[in-house]
Amino acid sequence: MPRCGAPYLRVGLIAAIASSALLLAACDGGEPLIKKEPKDPGPFPAADRPVAHIVSSRWSNEEARDRVNEAGTVMALAKIRPGMTVADIGAGEGYYTIRLAQKVGEDGRVLAQDIMPATRDALAERVARERLDNVSVKLGEPADPKLPEASFDRIFMVHMYHEIAQPYEFLWRMRPSLRPGGLVVVVDANRSTVDHGTPPALLKCEFAAVGYQLVAMQPMPSAGGYFATFTARGARPEPSAIQSCRLQPSQQPARAEADAGTGGQHEMVDQPNP
Repeated sequence: MPRCGAPYLRVGLIAAIASSALLLAACDGGEPLIKKEPKDPGPFPAADRPVAHIVSSRWSNEEARDRVNEAGTVMALAKIRPGMTVADIGAGEGYYTIRLAQKVGEDGRVLAQDIMPATRDALAERVARERLDNVSVKLGEPADPKLPEASFDRIFMVHMYHEIAQPYEFLWRMRPSLRPGGLVVVVDANRSTVDHGTPPALLKCEFAAVGYQLVAMQPMPSAGGYFATFTARGARPEPSAIQSCRLQPSQQPARAEADAGTGGQHEMVDQPNP
C-alpha cells in the first residue's frame, strides 16, 4: 500500500505553491496565458490611378520574345548569375521562369508566383514536364506575394506591375523578402496603367513611397518599354505614413509614345500626394 505520510504532503504543497507562483507571474507582467494574434497591418492608401485588368497569362508568344533576345537582355542587365535565388512574380506561362532556372543553374533557385490558380497549376505542370528541379511554384494573393523573408537576390516583375490593384500594400509586404543588396527588377511599357503600362515617373514615385530607391532605369524597346531596378533603403514605413502618388495629366505618356522608353518628361520623379 502506498504511504500517504508527511513526505507526500510536502510534495503536494510544493507543487501547489509552484503552480500559484506561475499564475501570479502571468498576472504580473509575465508571459500571458493566452497569446493575442498580431494585428494585421494597415490600412494602406489606395492607388490613385486606374488598374489594368489581367487579360492573359502571356504578354507575347515566346518565339517572338526570343527573336529579340528579351529574356537574355533582361537577365544580363539584372546581372543574374549561377547560384542566385530569384522570384518571378506574375510568372504566367513561365517565359522568364524557365530561362531564369537555366541561368541560375542547379545551385540556384527560382520561385514562380501567380495569383491565378489555373495559371499556377499549368505552370507547375510545365515545370514538372521539363524536370526543373530548381523551380518552385506558389500561389500568391493580389495584395501579398507571400514570399519568405530575406530569401531573394532578385525579384522579377515583368509586364505585370500595372495589374497590381493595391501597389503600396503589395510592395510593403514584398520588401522583407529581399536579401541585403537584393534588387527588384521591373519591365513595363511606357504608357498609362489603363493601357497596360506604367509611366516611369509613377513607378518611381510608388516605389519611393514604400522605401525603395531607384538603382537604374533605361529604355528597352525589345521588351516593349523600359527596364528598371530598385533596392530597399532605410526602415520600412508604417502603412499610415505611406502617401499615394498621382501624375498630372501633362505627365501621362501620349499613346503614340507608348513604347518610346523613358525620355523627356518621364525622367521627372513625381512626389506623393500630401
